Amino acid sequence: MGLLYLGTPLTWEDAKQYADHVRHHGITQFLNIWDRLKDKTGDELLWGDEIEYMVISFDDEKKNAKLSLRQTEILAKLSAIVSDICSECDSSIAVPTFHPEYGRYMLESTPGSPYTGSISDLLIVEQNMRYRRSLARRHLQPNEVPLTFTSFPRLGSPGQFTEPYHDPCDAVSSHSLFLPEEITNPHARFPTLTANIRRRRGSKVAINLPIYFDEKTPRPFVDPTIPWDRTIYPEDPEAKNGAALSDHIYLDAMGFGMGCCCLQLTFQACNVAEARRLYDALIPVGPILLALTAASPIWRGYLADVDCRWNVIAGSVDDRTEEERGLKPLVNDRYKIPKSRYDSVDLYISQSWMNRPEYNDNHLPIDEGIYDRLKAHGIDDLLSKHVAHLFIRDPLVVFSETIDQDDETSNDHFENIQSTNWQTLRFKPPPPNSSIGWRVEFRSMEVQITDYENAAFAVFVVLLSRAILCFNINFYIPISKVDENMERAQERAAVKSRRFFFRKDVFTDGTPFSSRSSSPMNKEKKLLNHFPTPPPPENGSHRKSVEEEYEEMTMNEIMNGKGEDFPGLVGLAAAYLDTLDIDPDELVKLQGYLDLVRRRANGSLLTAATWMRNFVRSHPKYAKDSVVSQEVNYDLMVAVDEIERGVRKAPEFLPEDYSGGNRDAGSIRV
Repeated sequence: MGLLYLGTPLTWEDAKQYADHVRHHGITQFLNIWDRLKDKTGDELLWGDEIEYMVISFDDEKKNAKLSLRQTEILAKLSAIVSDICSECDSSIAVPTFHPEYGRYMLESTPGSPYTGSISDLLIVEQNMRYRRSLARRHLQPNEVPLTFTSFPRLGSPGQFTEPYHDPCDAVSSHSLFLPEEITNPHARFPTLTANIRRRRGSKVAINLPIYFDEKTPRPFVDPTIPWDRTIYPEDPEAKNGAALSDHIYLDAMGFGMGCCCLQLTFQACNVAEARRLYDALIPVGPILLALTAASPIWRGYLADVDCRWNVIAGSVDDRTEEERGLKPLVNDRYKIPKSRYDSVDLYISQSWMNRPEYNDNHLPIDEGIYDRLKAHGIDDLLSKHVAHLFIRDPLVVFSETIDQDDETSNDHFENIQSTNWQTLRFKPPPPNSSIGWRVEFRSMEVQITDYENAAFAVFVVLLSRAILCFNINFYIPISKVDENMERAQERAAVKSRRFFFRKDVFTDGTPFSSRSSSPMNKEKKLLNHFPTPPPPENGSHRKSVEEEYEEMTMNEIMNGKGEDFPGLVGLAAAYLDTLDIDPDELVKLQGYLDLVRRRANGSLLTAATWMRNFVRSHPKYAKDSVVSQEVNYDLMVAVDEIERGVRKAPEFLPEDYSGGNRDAGSIRV
């Protein structure tokens, strides 16, 4: 979540008057950054992770697991002990930092300082994650636990799902039928963001997830927990008037999406061209890792027929009006906008010859005035389109104190719009007056139950990113096929049941993978070595049509390889490891991470979503009616905590030798 100003946020009616002002000065700020830093190069290949936790309050007597709404108090306590952390912390681990998030039950943590691409840094990622969780845990109440859990199963269910309890009748900013106002971080940014999305849209957000039909689920399914006739707010009849669909789970507030947890990674590139190339290369990888990390099959107390959060969070911040959604002719609005402002990437932006124009095959509404201004300033066509597409959106939260800014020293207007385009990847210019370089944020993954899994996926993506740059990998497919993959990735058991579009030949110079992976490299460099950049095709003519370059593959084929020519993404990461001098014991640990990813892909280890669904369906108190009761949810949360600590085995989900991350924390909760 972005910078939290201490100021006065404007209501939507007042904020929209400044939309053009924010856009104009935001572009000015971007151009100032571009002029200063477009030639910046030689930055170290740094990276970092963000992990989000839910603080769960256990009531063992009543068998209830609830969301603890003590975020403000917990963060204050963690901030107060920063000086003590330094003396406690192993010298190899940076002092971690904790941040607020949208949900008042959420904590976000980062390592404190970025990692390099060195092997030694890769080897401490899991240790750092464990330290952060342990630190948070030690400063919670005895019955509270920080869980890395994507979507709380009973958020918005009848009964008490928060500690303390609050009635949803008081949901002033969202007007939700299910979520109380107190679920939201009290900082003015968050309720204002919630209210302004609703006001700009002209109605509450409406998210409908297909119900998972079990043996005794009613057909048709009409949710009896929806208060169909409540009329406290003008929007409340929406559920009865068609917003809530039969055979679906109805969600009506931003909190259902922005209250989810995830695992995100940010990479600093050597220069802007390399950042753009890495951005493009990771776009087709986003849906693949969304499916592999699937961890959210339960919503508002029901089993859903989906496994991932993505469409929920996209719908939760969908501020498009009816005109922008194509439901009415354009009269008051400027564009028909195909997607929510939280969705998959719409445009490849690298100037590499590998980026054929045919790959950008989606309709792309842009602000023509901003596009012309960027082009006139010397920005190339693709980057101009990228920024002009982001800036079709309005600023959602405007603080009265920050309307007038120094565009030479601030980028706040630019970030106001940039940071509220929440896509699978984010291309991030350097902030002003900072040593930070051009960055790429990878945003599609769901957070995993254990620090071991989160470290495994983080290390895998880091190694893959190095392989992409090192081997000049080409993952381009039409971006419309990436969008199809995003939809497929969210389906139940997509890893096993679905095929995904992926490129067949990922190398650009015709070198066979067997020759490439064993080629001699300068092994004295620990960070990155490049093969020579391949030349563009003669006369600018590619050998194959775009349609011949990709095919539908299984998850196992994409990740673990298909034949001799396609090594799979895990194979590419392993090939990069082969170029480095690594101690055998260190290599075993890194290969263990890759093996977890490999086994999730081939189905020998279940995804978190499948494991959770199986847990619920095999629970003795589950009535086979799709309902996840308070007691079933309690037992699931207990199991998740015990699995993370290593006191409960889950061999169908984790490697047999997994020993746990915080086993000694067992005495905290009894």
